[in-house]
Amino acid sequence: MESYYLDWANLLLRWLHVITAIAWVGSSFYFVFLDSSLTPPVDEDLKKQGVSGELWALHGGGFYHPVKFAGAPPQLPKHLHWFYWESYSTWLTGFSLFTVSYLWNASSYLIDKSLMDWTPGAAIGVALSFFVVFWMLYDTICQVFGKRKNGDAIVGALVAVLVCFASWLACHWFAGRAAFLLVGAMIATTMSANVFFWIIPGQRTMVKCIEEGKPVDPIHGQRGKQRSVHNTYFTLPVLFAMLSNHYSFTYSHPQNWLVLVLMMLAGAAIRQFFVMRHGYKLGRNRHPIAYALVGVAVIIGTIVWMQPAPQAPVVASAAAPAAVGYAEVQKVLEQRCYQCHGAHLQMKNVRFDSPDQVKQHATQIYQQAVLTKTMPLNNATGITDAERALIGQWFQGGAKTE
Repeated sequence: MESYYLDWANLLLRWLHVITAIAWVGSSFYFVFLDSSLTPPVDEDLKKQGVSGELWALHGGGFYHPVKFAGAPPQLPKHLHWFYWESYSTWLTGFSLFTVSYLWNASSYLIDKSLMDWTPGAAIGVALSFFVVFWMLYDTICQVFGKRKNGDAIVGALVAVLVCFASWLACHWFAGRAAFLLVGAMIATTMSANVFFWIIPGQRTMVKCIEEGKPVDPIHGQRGKQRSVHNTYFTLPVLFAMLSNHYSFTYSHPQNWLVLVLMMLAGAAIRQFFVMRHGYKLGRNRHPIAYALVGVAVIIGTIVWMQPAPQAPVVASAAAPAAVGYAEVQKVLEQRCYQCHGAHLQMKNVRFDSPDQVKQHATQIYQQAVLTKTMPLNNATGITDAERALIGQWFQGGAKTE
């Protein structure tokens, strides 16, 4: 029964997490586009008000005219919208989902004993430390090097090295799928921490100064802008890390950490193309197509590098392969699958301890155990390739349970 309610919690939290993430990513992408597309105001009245840029847009059958002030506006409006709950809600639902999906059953989902044979408590503690330690190191890099000449380039290089090391460490300490998700959650936590510790406090300080009639220090806007730009480059790498858990060929690769790093690099390069593309249209920079080409080239190179070795052709045999009966498959299921899908525990509300149940889930068994080899999870029960082949032969023979 516990597994049933956990599955519902997983589904509902995942649904809510995707909704809030769409809202956060959408608003982030929009404001990056807006900043890149602003042009100097034409109207003299806007210039007198201190407007530094404007944009005319058409959407949904109406005209929009957003403007950006170089400093403080002449007066604060009565209703001022703050963009932060999109970020906070995404992190809260994401962490809740991570807890339900991975931390609650750390021994099954987080730990791969062939990598690190530690207790669930230790694995959970180390996993959570990734969030804290990465944020602290990233924040230190930004504060120490961000103000220097060519600071953005130095910060970018150091953060890239930090992400690579964290990816290598996670993939050598945790089960592959959990490691990919952990790295994505680690970066996403830093994105939300940027909003919580820097962007919103800086904006509150600016608003307070305006309300009190004090001059606004531009440093607050500069810091918020810096962290906001970092967040937009983090977005595509995080999305890949989150989606990859559905594709076992990525996280089960022997060099899975390198797969993760390469795909995140490609995502960041492609995001750079879109960030610079709007400025190119206004003649502010060269065409950024090179970044998109680099990103695509990295993806294609990764696909080619990861492709499985060609299989030797199977020589036709004069005798037909012996049929595999249910009794043989049942022995494999009993030894390798009943622990999670038996009478005492039914993960995902699925059980394989009766012929009717096995017949109902035959396709699922074949897909998960033979084709994708994602089950048993992290191969915790030690199923062999021969046993997987046996299940495949049984399924191809009609998956009979009589």
